[in-house]
Amino acid sequence: MNVVRYEPWGLLRRLNEDVNQLFNESRVASAADGDQSNIATSNWTPAVDIKEEDERFVLKADVPGVDPKDIDVTMDDGVLTIKGERRHESEEDANGYKRVERSYGSFYRRFSLPDTANAEAVSAKGKDGVLEIVIPKQEKAQPRRISVN
Repeated sequence: MNVVRYEPWGLLRRLNEDVNQLFNESRVASAADGDQSNIATSNWTPAVDIKEEDERFVLKADVPGVDPKDIDVTMDDGVLTIKGERRHESEEDANGYKRVERSYGSFYRRFSLPDTANAEAVSAKGKDGVLEIVIPKQEKAQPRRISVN
């Protein structure tokens, strides 16, 4: 006799996820404003926190299971791009049972930064599944005094 786990709301939850994914893909493809930091070609989207401090911006992205060497961070025309891939681990179960809940595949996020961001001094490091990107702010131009003759 096989034991089957009864999930009365499983089918409704799956339908809700499919509908949300459908609307999210169409919103990203057709929206001209709003947060477009993930695109429809991404298999999954890492959660990101962005913090503005006095001297810098700090961006932290949850990328568990992704080797920092497999993450590409670029900055071009005030747009910070993060892309990478979480590779699928092949695991065999002796009884044939398998359940996969974690997402695998590529991810792609883009963030528009303000003019105060210093694109030349961006640094990134990965530790314990968290990617931290530090973007220093440019020094403010000091007003200079002009003497009148």
